[in-house]
Amino acid sequence: MAGDLIVANARIVTAEAELTGSLAAAGGRITGLDEGATGLAGAVDFEGDYLLPGLVELHTDHLERHYTPRPGVRWPAVTAVMAHDAQVAAAGITTVFDALALVGGRSGEDRLETLRPMVDGIRQAQAGGMLRAEHFLHLRCEVTEAHVLELFEPFRDDPLVHFMSVMDHAPGHRQFADLAKYREIYKGMLGMTDEQLDAQTASRIAASRTYGVTNRDALTAIGRERGLPIASHDDETPAHVAEAAALGMVVSEFPTTLAAARAARQHGLQILMGAPNLVRGGSHSGNVSAGELAAEGLVDILSSDYVPVSLLHGAFTLAGKGGADSGIGLPAALATVSVNPARAASLGDRGRIEPGLRADLLRVRLVDGVPVVRSVWREGERVA
Repeated sequence: MAGDLIVANARIVTAEAELTGSLAAAGGRITGLDEGATGLAGAVDFEGDYLLPGLVELHTDHLERHYTPRPGVRWPAVTAVMAHDAQVAAAGITTVFDALALVGGRSGEDRLETLRPMVDGIRQAQAGGMLRAEHFLHLRCEVTEAHVLELFEPFRDDPLVHFMSVMDHAPGHRQFADLAKYREIYKGMLGMTDEQLDAQTASRIAASRTYGVTNRDALTAIGRERGLPIASHDDETPAHVAEAAALGMVVSEFPTTLAAARAARQHGLQILMGAPNLVRGGSHSGNVSAGELAAEGLVDILSSDYVPVSLLHGAFTLAGKGGADSGIGLPAALATVSVNPARAASLGDRGRIEPGLRADLLRVRLVDGVPVVRSVWREGERVA
């Protein structure tokens, strides 16, 4: 083996197995993979640390927290993207789909005043070689939003957009089937009085009834025309899943019940669950736990959602590492954060340690049951 990067004495996790061996990469691609030691000069000695594929994140809304770190504060977009990217890369994520919500604002143009700078910031930072991970866009389309199609239109043909999801966050179903839980979360988050919360609840339910079906149909038609992978969101019932499948959706994001997850499997949808749910041992919204679904083989993809560092931690938890009593094994667990999301997003060139694929690689050490990212390479170049 010879190349730009040579790794030796690594515990390599491929899609099928774990092995101790060596890897070489050149021109941004993996060129060789061997069991046993290598005598080639210049090899990076992993000292028995794990060599893993770079993580692929389909759904994180973390960027907006950097762009609007306080109410009424907008940070310069390029540096906001860079700060977000640094945290993502340090977590071992080499491909990230920044999820931007098409919702909010007094009008479509009002919300676009926030969305456009973030997208332009990603584009400028990526073109300038300022970013460690590769960034794409995931458009989160809220069907209860009267102007969601107006919000989608400027990004319809944007080459950064590679994924979309269709959401209905009206209280009384899906994520917030438990109205008491909805009130508890939003009253604390928004500081509303009971009367204000009652008015907001009624308004959102009415918007779902008025716009939901029309917007869902229109958005999925646009997505199919663009050839975008489309995800449903917070499926609660088998009927929700059947509707999603009929509209051509390929991923069920965060199903809220065991029945919905089982239906997703029957309809051939990939099931995406939150790594924070898995690491914490339950859903913050009171819905089905990722661990319960994993026990039935109903988790295909993990997402860090709102905590980037949870993605790798979730995969090791799923594998039964770090003190867990049982698990599915590291190759299968890592597939939920690498090859499976890559396939769902039609990115066949990454997500596995295999000759010919991108050299997106991680050096990871397990310390007291916690996976610690020590080094990150994207296309063979060390970025963290």
